[in-house]
Amino acid sequence: MANLGFIGLGAMGGRVTKRLLDAGHSVTGYNRTKSKAQWLLDAGMRWADTPRAVAGAADVIFTMVTNTSALHDVLGGPDGVLAGLGKATINIDMSTVSPAASQRLAAKIAAKGAQMLDAPVSGSVITLEQGNLSIMVGGEQAAFEQVKPILLDIGPKVNYVGKNGQAVLMKIAINLNLQVQILAFYEGLLLAEKGGVPRETALEVMLNSVIASPALKYRTPFILQPPDEAWFNVDMMQKDMLLALEMGRELSVPLPTTAISNEFLTSARAMGLAKEDFAFVYKALAKMAGLDA
Repeated sequence: MANLGFIGLGAMGGRVTKRLLDAGHSVTGYNRTKSKAQWLLDAGMRWADTPRAVAGAADVIFTMVTNTSALHDVLGGPDGVLAGLGKATINIDMSTVSPAASQRLAAKIAAKGAQMLDAPVSGSVITLEQGNLSIMVGGEQAAFEQVKPILLDIGPKVNYVGKNGQAVLMKIAINLNLQVQILAFYEGLLLAEKGGVPRETALEVMLNSVIASPALKYRTPFILQPPDEAWFNVDMMQKDMLLALEMGRELSVPLPTTAISNEFLTSARAMGLAKEDFAFVYKALAKMAGLDA
């Protein structure tokens, strides 16, 4: 069993931590809001007052934060991970951030004698709780092999992608598909609905058809029954879409459907839906169709 640290105990990070605890690992955690971590403290997690304290207490440190800026915040500064990082420590970053920024941070960590792996996940709260989360990893392969058994305690599908930054690039390539898929799905749903098919019926038929991906099956029913908490809100999805468009320009890959889908996220934000689950981009499209979402 490993001596682990975990920084970022949100909807996904908290549940990843719980799986690590359930697997028998020792976990020291930090979150900006301590009250949100109380359920993990009750489950046996130890608390650290700063990311630096987490780094000093663990051999393998996980970070899972919302964006590139947040990752810089927890890694840098006098109370950051870098200030408390020991040699031979491995930082596993599960955030979806800029690949270039991830590579720069990996170089800073390597200069301290430690290793950084980018290891974003594919899945949702449901996927994670069912034990079906997929993890992609970039960085030194020897470091990956060292921590692979720990990653398998989180999810059964762990793929080594290549050097630092390539796993987070892979995650961006996957996530752009989520928004494109959901927008196309809603176009079909609204077409059927406006033609007289009840929304619930159209949704059921479409989810029973060949077009229904796993992500669509668990997310599109939110338009009928919203979740208690947003798993992945409009702001977070747009962050990933903008990262995809940035990489598309850098690598000269046209991303036309990504660009169009991104504009509907802007529409959703203009409607005050920024903190709602990104499934609620449905409301923006429904309004344009003259339907009550």
